[in-house]
Amino acid sequence: MRTPGTVRRLSLAVIATLVIMYMIPLIPYGLLSVLIGLEPPSDGSPVQFMVGVLVSKVGIALAFVLIYYLARESFRGRWLTYALVWFAMFVLGEIGQAIGPGYSWVEAMAGIVAEAIYCPLSALVVERIVARIEYSEVKK
Repeated sequence: MRTPGTVRRLSLAVIATLVIMYMIPLIPYGLLSVLIGLEPPSDGSPVQFMVGVLVSKVGIALAFVLIYYLARESFRGRWLTYALVWFAMFVLGEIGQAIGPGYSWVEAMAGIVAEAIYCPLSALVVERIVARIEYSEVKK
């Protein structure tokens, strides 16, 4: 049975995942900006670029949490496996973008570094929050 507590915890998991997935990439991309002058895409404003990234990350955070929740029986205690599945998908996406125009291998490597950090961190946080959903449902 879905309780209001379940919805709150899933919402919390989505928000936590969104924050992690939005903020972590600022570190490698920021370092590359300082070290080699990496810049955001020139078509459009930096604010427009960041809002676009935010919207994309909202969708990813929703999928990340809801897929874990729906498959929690399979992934319970295997958050690192869950993270590795997502990491592999993201790495392939970075490689695909780098092959195409308008995205460099430097940007792809920065993305891969960020994903290597935020995938396991997000998976761990989501598992902990979803485990509490299970615990609160069993308690009732």
